[in-house]
Amino acid sequence: MRQYLVSFHKVVTDGSGHDRRVLQRQALVRARSEVSALFEAKALFREEMGVADWRLRADTCEAVELADIAA
Repeated sequence: MRQYLVSFHKVVTDGSGHDRRVLQRQALVRARSEVSALFEAKALFREEMGVADWRLRADTCEAVELADIAA
């Protein structure tokens, strides 16, 4: 199984009127594929945030596969 870091971001407008991506939460997930990692992380996000749909608290999510570090 592979390890993924899944990040959730919300786009907000700052004081000068520019859009900024703000990190809402990150999850470290072990999964067979990126799609599986996103599915699992979205479920965790919904549960932790107490919402029915993750998009109520974030606009985007992305998964990055982490390389195994050999000892």
